[in-house]
Amino acid sequence: MNTALVYLLVTAAVFFGGANFTLAGPVMTALPPLWAAAARFLFGTLLIMAIVAWRGGDLVGSARRHGPIYLMLGVVGIGGFNLLFFFALQHTSPANAALILATNPLLTTLLAALTLGERPTARQLAALPLALIGVVVVISGGSLERLAALKISSGDALMIAADFAWAAYNVLTRRYMPAGPPLTNTSLVMAAGAALLVLVALGSGEPLRMPGGEALAALAVMVIGGTVLFYLFWSIGIAHLGAGRTSLFLNLVPVFAMLLDTLVGILPTAAQLVGGALVIGGVTLAMLPRRQPAEA
Repeated sequence: MNTALVYLLVTAAVFFGGANFTLAGPVMTALPPLWAAAARFLFGTLLIMAIVAWRGGDLVGSARRHGPIYLMLGVVGIGGFNLLFFFALQHTSPANAALILATNPLLTTLLAALTLGERPTARQLAALPLALIGVVVVISGGSLERLAALKISSGDALMIAADFAWAAYNVLTRRYMPAGPPLTNTSLVMAAGAALLVLVALGSGEPLRMPGGEALAALAVMVIGGTVLFYLFWSIGIAHLGAGRTSLFLNLVPVFAMLLDTLVGILPTAAQLVGGALVIGGVTLAMLPRRQPAEA
């Protein structure tokens, strides 16, 4: 696959990830959080499996051949990450959670170097702190007082665990994802994660109620864009770019979330625009092609 197309797909993935923050509002007001997460991945699994079946994919055969791998990836990257993220937000602030998750590209790069032998380029190493600084500026709005007011809580430990779960998912996907069609692989990974989320939601005792039209519309967009396309495009990026380089795009999520907030009338501050420019600059720096040595 053309590298430029892969960049476009991964960028689209993080755009959908950023959109989830805006769409989560109406969904979370209509559904209990655990059921919202379970419904998102359950309907996402049904949708992508229907597409695979329509295209004549062999879901049963792939599940038989690679079932343990799909189960591992689904539990770690979908069930595990989302559950840890959910429980972390019960005990910490969204700002704390976002700042912790902003370290994921660095964590993924380190894990990929240790376990996969992926050697980061000098540009990638330079881009990591630049993009991280940009994320901090976006989240804090450029306010040192806001950063100083952040307090460490018990939920931060759960958020760190979620951060490790996503980094592990990136590395495990790179190493173990079968070489089959991306649609088939993504559908079976999502099925494993959705099963875990549904079981936890059932065991939570939270009542399930029918959401209204606005919440259903937001959930539908989350299912199609923020779930199916996000995980599909993300796995394509890891397969072609590696875990470390792909993870750097994650820093664009708060930038896209900030830009999408403008659609509902929440305008970014000048400091947030500067932070967004730093993030985009860092990601662009890491993705620039290497210079070819001049021929003698």
